[in-house]
Formats: sequence, C-alpha cells, structure tokens
Amino acid sequence: MTPIELAGIPLEFFLFAGTLLGIALSHGNALRVALTGLVCVVGYKLLFTGFAHGPGIGGFLSHLGHEWVTLTNLLGLLTGFALLARHFEKSHVPVVLPNYLPDDWKGGFVLLVMVFVISAFLDNIAAALIGGAMAHQLFRARVHIGYLAAIVGASNAGGAGSVVGDTTTTMIWLAGISPLDVVHGYVAAGTALCVFGVIAARQQQAFSPILKNAHAHTRVDWMRVGIVAAILIGAMLTNITVNLRFNEYSNAFPWLGAAVWIVLLLAIPLRRHDWELLPETLKGSIFLLSLVLIASLMPVERLPLASWQTALGMGFVSAVFDNIPLTALAIKQGGYDWGMLAYAVGFGGSMLWFGSSAGVALSNQFPEARSVALWLRHGWHIALAYVIGFFVMLFTLGWQPHAPHKAEPALAEQTLSKPSQ
Repeated sequence: MTPIELAGIPLEFFLFAGTLLGIALSHGNALRVALTGLVCVVGYKLLFTGFAHGPGIGGFLSHLGHEWVTLTNLLGLLTGFALLARHFEKSHVPVVLPNYLPDDWKGGFVLLVMVFVISAFLDNIAAALIGGAMAHQLFRARVHIGYLAAIVGASNAGGAGSVVGDTTTTMIWLAGISPLDVVHGYVAAGTALCVFGVIAARQQQAFSPILKNAHAHTRVDWMRVGIVAAILIGAMLTNITVNLRFNEYSNAFPWLGAAVWIVLLLAIPLRRHDWELLPETLKGSIFLLSLVLIASLMPVERLPLASWQTALGMGFVSAVFDNIPLTALAIKQGGYDWGMLAYAVGFGGSMLWFGSSAGVALSNQFPEARSVALWLRHGWHIALAYVIGFFVMLFTLGWQPHAPHKAEPALAEQTLSKPSQ
C-alpha cells in the first residue's frame, strides 16, 4: 500500500513525535506509552510501508536481526552498570569523599569534573551511575534535578572528544577517521562543562549542601572497589580489543554487555550483588530499548548537506532521536567536522532525560528525574551550555570539514573546494 505522508513528512515521524509527547505529559506511564508507540509504528509499517530489509513479518524479523546486537548490548550495560553503581556506593568511597572535596558549591563542581574525566575512558552509562552514587552520599540522598541533568551532561560531554569514551565517537574511529579529528570536540565539551557545571553545582548547594566531613570510622570496602574496577576494565578492554583486532565480528555479538556480566557472575562469591535492583532497572531498560527500536524504524535515508548549521541541529535532534543512526548517516554522507559532530550528537542528548542511555540509567537511580517538564525547568543550563560550547568551538577553530569518507577522489576534491559555511 502507499505510505501515508502529512505535509510531505512520513507518518512514522508523527507517530514517534506522539510517543515522545505522551512520555513528556505522563512520565509515570513512560514505559506503557513507549511500548504503545512501538506497537503503532510496527503495525503501520507492516500494513503500509514495509521495512528497510523487506515487507511484512519477514522484514520486521530481519530488522530485529540487524538491531539485536545494539539492543542486547544496551540491556546488558544498563542492568550490569546498575549493580556496579550499588557496589560503588556500598564500597563507602563516596562517604569518604568529603575529606577531599571543597565543602561548598565547588565540591559539587569537582564531582562533575570527575564524571567528565571518567567518561573519557569508560562508557557514559557507567560514568553517570558512578556520579549518581557519589551524589547520593555527598548530598544526603537529596539531589536536585538540575544537578542530575548536569551529571548526565558531564558523562556525555566527557566522551565527546575520545574515541573510547562514547559509542558515536567509536563509530567515527572505526570508519577510518583519525582520533585526532575528533579530539577538538573537547573545546566545546569543556566550555559546556564550565557553564552548566557551575550553575548546577550552585543549584545543588542551595538545595542540599555537600557534606563537610566524612564519618569518623568509615572504612573503604576494597573488595567492592576491586569488583567495580574489574567491570570497568573488562568493559574498556573488550571495547578496544573487539573494535581494533576483531572489527569484522564487532556487530555479530553483544561483546560489551557480555563482558560486564561475565565479571559480575565471576564476582558472586566475593560480594553479594543487589539483585533486587534488577526489576526496576529492567523497566527503565525496556523503555529505552523501545525508543531506540522506534528510532531505528524511522525512514531517515538522508541528512541535509553537511554544514555547521546541520551539526548544530543534530544536537537538538539527538535529544529525542537515537544518536547512533544519526552518526551512521553522517559518516555515510561525509563532509563533516568530526569533532563538532561528535560534540553535537554526544552531548545533545543530555537536554532530555530520555535523550541518552546515561539519562535513562540515572533515572533508574532517581525516579524523580523522569519528568520532561522538571528536567527542562531545572536543567535549562544544559541547552544553554550546548549552544555556548558549540559556538565557542566554531568561532575559535572554525568549521573544519573533511572529504566524504571513502568517496571518489573527484567527489572529495569537489566537496573540499566549496567555501566553508
């Protein structure tokens, strides 16, 4: 049958927008709304348009076969890192931090810097959950929603210039683009951190001041610290090994999620995992996976011509649209400033709580964050920081487009000869 379009826009986008609007208006029923939206989109494509891999049930199953690695990896990371965060909290490391952090708003800012640095080497989900665990202790379990948004922002910004810090930058690296072509994204990311970090730290200090002293007889549980370190090191080494040495198999199996769970299972004799966290974590994980699957079904075959304006817009789009397919499309199209693109799609998702996997993971720890209205009201500094960081990088370094990746020489020469915008 003929696909339905409204004002030239495929109906799938309206169904997706309706799903996101429903989540915004009824965050208490977010999972139900997301699943309903998924059913509507799949049903429409079954009846009218078919799927990228074919029509009918067969086309849908082929699509799932194409996406299952991404979905399973996310599920493994979200559930595994939730247990990791609880181990970190129970290690008492967050409790002794007041001995080393400033006892005013600057302490909250330093914590965000720590999350930023951690995320440059590790997955942003882990960085966000570790930051949440530290904040829970340092602020007596009273964490301002603006500060929660800042933790997510710091975790996403930290990976913006590192090819091992975020899935999108890793994708750019695997496409054959030099890590040096991404690293200048830290100009924007660092600027953004200074903007939202100071504002959020002051919000938090006014809401619930940071602890000034650690408990006198607190002892760090080094076994739990070791479990946390083993999970993080295992995930990092798996990511690097699979992507560098066995890239041809990287999309054949959810290596990263499996690595996290293998370490967790091996650690069972050492310390008890808080298995009771999993039911609620699974609900949040299924919610995110539903949105990722809906996003993968959108008919986004092309992007506007590569320019700094397009990159800026992609940051706002990534707050509601999965940044992995956006990045894949940008790589295929080529002609981008990769550092600017990495910052936009990596940090842009922080503007909404469900705009990144780090935000969804942290909202499992702090359910009060599952409100679009509250996130926008108290986390307004994220959008402000995004724009400021973007234009600081644009005005200081300029738009540095690269030839379309693996393009024919004539096409590459034609593209590079065009004036920068």
